[in-house]
Formats: sequence, structure tokens, C-alpha cells
Amino acid sequence: MPSFPKILQQKLVRRQEENALRRLELPKGLIDFSSNDYLGLAKEKEIKLISYEIEKVYGFALGATGSRLLSGNHPLHEKLESFVAEFHKAETALVFNSGYDANLGFFASVPQRNDIVFYDELSHASIRDGIKLGNAKAYKFKHNDLEDLTTKLVSLQAQSKIKYDEIYVVTESVFSMDGDSPDLIALTDFCTQKNIHLIVDEAHAVGVFNKGLVHKLNLEKSVFARIVTFGKALGCHGAAILGGSELKNYLVNFSRSFIYTTAPPPNAMAHVLAAYQILQKTNESKLADLNENIVFFQNQIKKLQLESKYIKSNSAIQCIMISGNSAVKKASFNLKESGYDVRPILSPTVTKGKERLRFCLHSFNTKEEIESVLNILAKHVSD
Repeated sequence: MPSFPKILQQKLVRRQEENALRRLELPKGLIDFSSNDYLGLAKEKEIKLISYEIEKVYGFALGATGSRLLSGNHPLHEKLESFVAEFHKAETALVFNSGYDANLGFFASVPQRNDIVFYDELSHASIRDGIKLGNAKAYKFKHNDLEDLTTKLVSLQAQSKIKYDEIYVVTESVFSMDGDSPDLIALTDFCTQKNIHLIVDEAHAVGVFNKGLVHKLNLEKSVFARIVTFGKALGCHGAAILGGSELKNYLVNFSRSFIYTTAPPPNAMAHVLAAYQILQKTNESKLADLNENIVFFQNQIKKLQLESKYIKSNSAIQCIMISGNSAVKKASFNLKESGYDVRPILSPTVTKGKERLRFCLHSFNTKEEIESVLNILAKHVSD
């Protein structure tokens, strides 16, 4: 076996010393406060039954056999794209293998060398990685801070040496690490007035805010592109970019993460279609249960006097700040020992000193589970 490169070993040792070394773990049957399965659809048996009926109509295929530009384009891909576009009130949709692939493919290909991209400082890694692969100049702005974005834009425009053709701004409707949201109405108005292309990643909003926060706020026609994913509230896998027909045509021709990969399995597309049908039928009751749990969680935070450590959020993602990797890992371990799966978010995933426990709430969590896990946490924090 060839020797492992020394510099790579040193990086692993450094990560170990920082108590931030990642490891793969199998589920241990704990009470779920960690998954993105916000509405419980990942274990919904009816999805399998519905998807089977869909496949009988459109044809069964376990694998796509190639990229969609070669042998891999299946009627189920196009059926799903048509359905998703109509469901989310978009002109078109283009399916990708994952949300990561979608963001990578978009930001690496759409913004050009003479363009500018402004991105929220807490943007997901897939957005940042896509921007790095592209040729546009990129500038981050303070989290959910429209004033800072405005200042940076004015400063940029004042620099006569910097020439640009188009400007793109990207944000998330629900941020995965904090669970909070930008003022999308104000941001959309700003981008419209300045003729800026706005991109919104809706990964953690679809299902939780019904069809997404952009739809809830009736902003579909003002947003250049939306990224929706199927692996969170829908309980499946994959993603789609929503936008105009010209954008879809461009991505089919220039998005490398779409062109040079085997297409998603057609049977997986049937599962996504089935999940959307379940979402349409039962989302009102499941969403009501989820919203009740969010409010109950917030009330318990007040009752247990944990507000000073709480990151305000109205989404399914609720966070309690516990500074330091060792401290937050200890708190997570303590909860696991009591039967609750609550994951620590460590630096460097978040800024050092802003480590936190992230509670992912679900429609299927009970009030008793929420009350119990927070009581255990409160005792741990006070010890």
C-alpha cells in the first residue's frame, strides 16, 4: 500500500487536535432531532405504492444508463420537470442529481468573467464552491444585511477601474446553519430596482413553507432562479433549478454538473413525483403539526431561560449556541446518552466561537420529546 502523503496526515492530525474530526456513523435508533426529514416523508410507505403506479405509466428503469444528453433522458425526468415547474409556479425546471450539483452547475457556468456575484457570508458550501469554479468576481456581504450589500454595491460602482456586465445576488430563503431568513421582499425590490439577477436557494424552505418562501411571498416573477431540493422535506433525493426557458436551455448546454454525469435514476424521479403528491394531499396537517412544534420549542426556550443562547428562527431549524467544539460535542453526547439525536455544528463549518447544537424539528416529534430534550439540555448548560 503506498504511503499516505505527509501533508494530508498533518491536516487530519490538526483536525483531530481541534476536536473537529468528522466520522461516519450509522443511525442508532435515537429520537430524531437531526434529520432534514421535516415532514416524515422519507419513511412514508404510500410513496412507494404511488411511485410504482407512476412507473407503470412511464416505464420502469432502475438506472438512467448515461447522461441525459446521451442515453439517459427518460420520460420520468421530463414529467418531473414539468410537474415541478407548475407546482412552484416557474416557467421551467431542470433536474440535477443533488442540490450541491445544482448550485455547482449554476454558479460555475452562469456568471461570466465580466460579471459580479454578491453572496451572503453564510451561503452554503455548494454555492461558494460553484462561485470558485466560475470566472466572475465575487464579493460576500454580511449575513441578511441589505444595508451592507447596498454599501458594497455603491462602493463597487464608484470604482471606475472595475468594469462588469451583469450582477448576481444569491441568498437562501432558510439558512441551514441558523434556520433564519432574509427579508426577501426588500431584497427582491432592491434587485429589481437595480436590474440585478437574484438567485434564491429554497432547500430548507420547500415543504416547511409549503411551496417555498418565494412562493409564499408571491415573488416568483421577480427571482431569476430558484434551487429546490428533494432530499429534505420531500424525503427523496435530487434537486431542480427553476427559471425561464432561456436559462434552462443555457444550463443544458453549459452546466458541466448536468452535462457530464449520469442522469438521476428514473425510478428515483417517480419517488419524487409521488412525494409531491403526498405533499399536496397531507401537507396542511403535517405542516400544522410542524408549526405547532416550532412554537412549542420556542416557548420552552423562554420557560427554561435559554434565550441568551438561542438563535431566533421560525423555521424547522432551531439552534442553541454552545461555544467551543469540545463543549458542544459534550452537550450533544449528553443528549445522545439520554436517547436524543441532536447534532453539534462545529467550527470550521461555522465560525469559531459560534458552535451550536442544531435541533431539526419534525411534524412527528411529540411535545413530550421536545420538552424532555430541552430540560436535559438546560440542566447540562447550568451545570
